[in-house]
Amino acid sequence: MAINLDSLSPAELQALIKNAEAQMESSRKNQIQEVRTKIEALLKSSRLSIDEVYPRRGGKAAKGTKAAVAPKYRNPANATQTWSGRGKRPLWFVDALKKRGVTAESLLIEGATKKAPAKAAKKAARKTAKKASARKAAKK
Repeated sequence: MAINLDSLSPAELQALIKNAEAQMESSRKNQIQEVRTKIEALLKSSRLSIDEVYPRRGGKAAKGTKAAVAPKYRNPANATQTWSGRGKRPLWFVDALKKRGVTAESLLIEGATKKAPAKAAKKAARKTAKKASARKAAKK
């Protein structure tokens, strides 16, 4: 089936391209379905499952690899942006801390800390008292 492309108008060429792309997509879907059918028949005849042939990821972590860490902080402007608290601080975290009244504690995801709220409050109070006494000593 030879088509003389030189004799076609731009609109006809565009229609030909759309038809060819639709035909290519249809052929691709048919090819995928045929391969799946062959694979399923082969697995069934050998009494194996796809999971046995291709183990999935996400099982036990390999020795020496680090497990993923749950997110600890969430961006108030965009809830999809989170940070585990490890590694370099993301830009959204740094920018948020520059705003008045925003602290790292205010960006924490609820239930993300291991410390009890009372312990964290006591620790913060001790830290502020220590800073105040250091300022007084520096003034003298």
